[in-house]
Parts: sequence; structure tokens; C-alpha cells
Amino acid sequence: MGLNYESLTKQIIVLSVSVFSILSASSCDSEYERVILEYCVIKFTSDMEALDQSLWCSWADTLPLYRELTNCTFFVALQMHCFWPNQLIDQLFVQLHQDYFHDCALTGRMLHDPPLLILGPFIAVPVLVTLLMTALVVWRSQRREGIM
Repeated sequence: MGLNYESLTKQIIVLSVSVFSILSASSCDSEYERVILEYCVIKFTSDMEALDQSLWCSWADTLPLYRELTNCTFFVALQMHCFWPNQLIDQLFVQLHQDYFHDCALTGRMLHDPPLLILGPFIAVPVLVTLLMTALVVWRSQRREGIM
């Protein structure tokens, strides 16, 4: 009898979570999009338009605006009990990148190798350990006396 009660309890919990997810997801459609567009995107658009177009590709100049937009979408989602990030936010950021950052070169944000002072030890130590272990195995295999 206890096993059936536990199984029933688990089913009720799963059903409750499913219903809550469906209800909260349905409230995060048109109203959520409207609020995001009204409060976050309009502010970002006006800030970007106020910024000289030659500075749109300058990460130092656009980062505060971009961070503000990201935080705005996060807090709206938090207040409306919506998931973040979600498909709407992904589409929004892709669209904004196409509108404002499509001509920007990737050179400023591409990954670079670390300086040689940092990279060198990460290469040298494993090579030296490998050589040391190889020498130790060869030396040990040539000595027949001892424990074995």
C-alpha cells in the first residue's frame, strides 16, 4: 500500500509541475514580448542611435548598453516569472546583432594565444615529465638486481 501511495504522490507532483510550467509558459508569450520591446528594446535602440555609428563596433562603447539590455530582459523575465534566456530573447539578440553589429570585424573579440610566459610552463612541464618517466623506465629495465 505504501508503494502505491508513493507512486501516486510522485505522479501528482509531476502533474502539478507540468501544469504550472504550461500555465507560466503561456503567460510568457505576447505580454512578455510586449514588455521586453517596450521597456528594453526601445531604450537600447535609442541609446544606440544616440551613439555615433562609427562607434557601434567598439566593444568598449557598446558594452554598457549591451549589458543594460541583457539585465533588462533578465529582470523583466524574473518579474513576470518567465524563463530566461528563452527563444524570444535569443531571437531578439540575433535580430539586434543583425541590425547593429553585422559589419563589425571579429578581430577585437577573437581568441588569442596566451603570452609565452604563461603558455611555456604548460608545454614544458608535461614534456619534461614524459622524458623523465621514459628515462626512469629505461634505467629501471636495465637494472636486473633488486626487488624483482
